[in-house]
Amino acid sequence: MTFEQQRRALADVVAIPVTPFAADGSVDTDTSRALLRRLLDAGVVTLTPGGNTGEFYALTPEERRLVAELTADEAGGRAEIMVGVGHDVPTAVASARHARALGASMVMVHQPVHPYVSQHGWVDYHRAVAAAVPELGVVPYIRDPRLTGARLAELADACPNVIGVKYALPDAARFAAFARDAGLDRFVWVAGLAEPYAPAYFSAGATGFTSGLVNVAPVLSRQMIEALRAGDHPAAMRVWERIRRFEELRAANGSADNVSVVKEALAVLGLCRRGVRPPSGELPADTRAEVAAIVAGWPT
Repeated sequence: MTFEQQRRALADVVAIPVTPFAADGSVDTDTSRALLRRLLDAGVVTLTPGGNTGEFYALTPEERRLVAELTADEAGGRAEIMVGVGHDVPTAVASARHARALGASMVMVHQPVHPYVSQHGWVDYHRAVAAAVPELGVVPYIRDPRLTGARLAELADACPNVIGVKYALPDAARFAAFARDAGLDRFVWVAGLAEPYAPAYFSAGATGFTSGLVNVAPVLSRQMIEALRAGDHPAAMRVWERIRRFEELRAANGSADNVSVVKEALAVLGLCRRGVRPPSGELPADTRAEVAAIVAGWPT
């Protein structure tokens, strides 16, 4: 796969699948496969196993590999696979090489969670991952407001396989400036805060967005990307209005229930158990009822 093909795959709905758990707390592989097939049948073309909606940081190393393997196997060439990698440098590099062995075309590098992250250190971290898999497209996941566009450009100068950016700061003006400082046309800009921010970020240069909502209502995610591509802002905002409360519940209290809300909606539809792993938690009864009421009005 060429980098240009990878770029096209990013300029779309970039789905972040959930990781379903069985009653004993293990990864439910059968349900995972069923949920992946549902996404593929809905026309999803880019899957990101090991994203935050997939509870990346709550999975063991073995489980992260399992989730990537299940996704690649179930996709079978029907979608591009972008595996989430992170933690310490050796772990991130090993995960990227594992993704390559599975036939994935890209890796998304999680924002480093080390308490001491310098801008030069950020570049060095991503350079180590990108250099280990020069055949794969590399997509940094940016959540640090201290990082400058110049540092991203420096990384891409050293590693031409850095082809896209998942930008996840809730500030459209900051995004517009960052993208232009780094090189607007040099990268594919993915709105990393999903559908709620996609209309604003598309107006500033994004061409794709990540989605956890797509697990629940892929029709709505497709409607939004198609409206944004067509430049039909009113149509995009009609989708935005339909999903607004659901996404507000996900974002409340520092996104404490981000995954829990998605899994609750899937449980309402009979597609997945609602179980999440600490430090996430299950929803209180009143929020569960609200999620059920929202989902009842959506196409699935």
